[in-house]
Amino acid sequence: MADHIITGIDVGTYHVKVAVARVSSDGKNANRPEIIGTGLAESRGLKSGYIMNEAEVARSIKSAVAQAEKNAKITIKKAHVAIGSIGLEEVYSHGEIIPSRADSEIVSSDLEKVMTDSEERIMDHIPNRRILHSIPLRHLVDGTEVLGRATGLKGVKLEVDSLFITTYEQHVNDLISTIEGVGIFVEDVIASPLAASFVMLSKAQKRAGCVLTNIGAETTSIVVFEDSTPISLKIFPTGSNDITNDIALGLRVPLEDAEKIKRGAMTSATYSKKKLDEIIQDRLRSIFTLIEGHLKNIKRDGLLPAGAILTGGGASVAGSVEVAKSTLELPARTATLDIGKNVKIRDASWAVAYGLCMWGASDAEETSALGIVKHTRRNILSWLSQFLP
Repeated sequence: MADHIITGIDVGTYHVKVAVARVSSDGKNANRPEIIGTGLAESRGLKSGYIMNEAEVARSIKSAVAQAEKNAKITIKKAHVAIGSIGLEEVYSHGEIIPSRADSEIVSSDLEKVMTDSEERIMDHIPNRRILHSIPLRHLVDGTEVLGRATGLKGVKLEVDSLFITTYEQHVNDLISTIEGVGIFVEDVIASPLAASFVMLSKAQKRAGCVLTNIGAETTSIVVFEDSTPISLKIFPTGSNDITNDIALGLRVPLEDAEKIKRGAMTSATYSKKKLDEIIQDRLRSIFTLIEGHLKNIKRDGLLPAGAILTGGGASVAGSVEVAKSTLELPARTATLDIGKNVKIRDASWAVAYGLCMWGASDAEETSALGIVKHTRRNILSWLSQFLP
């Protein structure tokens, strides 16, 4: 039996990253796919994750795919794709049904039905949007919360509190048509913050409670985990480019120099180190204040023992961890990308592309009948726990 090949495509505002992974037919590396090729190209035609010029985006994707195909020595025909941008939103809902069996025992089809009921209650409130992921947060049987699985229990009423991750339908369609226009079938689409979490967070962090914070160029995304469950996802329209702009204005230097100063690559320039630190910390503080406000809204401020795990280009800016600790009043550290030996991925900016491969590996025995944009009928939690040490 041939090995299973999985491709992940991360179309970012600045780069298109393609990762190709192999899952052995003998199942030896099923929970840690081996990366056999990567491709990288500069993104063109995108703004804040949205496709502005389809032809330019297609050229960028083609270039990255060609590089990955050459490295992996394969032809890429299908892929799992990440979707980011400020269009990602979360919606909470509630559903309830009467179990179908005469003896009132709850079966797996009841869990699907109660999620369907939960979903139907929000459809009128999310025009122009498509559901990417359906995540059951907790089940109740006859008003009592279920600790563990609900199947096998008996009751006259089954309820669910659920989280739906949505995005603009037009954005999804544009992304899919652009990728399929270059000859690659889109197997599935997943929210970028969730894809990154599959390789940036450990089981212990997700179980204890944490917030994965990705400070990108134009946006900052967070995904909050508790009891191994993603309970919240949010995108903020601010990122490390704002730090660069602040430095340019504050020190009156060209943008190119400001970017170098931010990265610590320009040591010969004459500027006040104290003023630079103030500029950077003020912007970082504003970013983490937005995150703190969201944690307060979901009543998790100061209540995530594993703290804030920082990733993305902005996480490498001097002082980011210290500002996160003081603003969020939580432990904080920079994330590390640990995906095994002999891996051709260079840094944490590849987390989304590799996370897509992890997601795809769980589908090795399934068909693409789940659809292009997986309206996640299967429980995202049921396979999350099998990954990572």
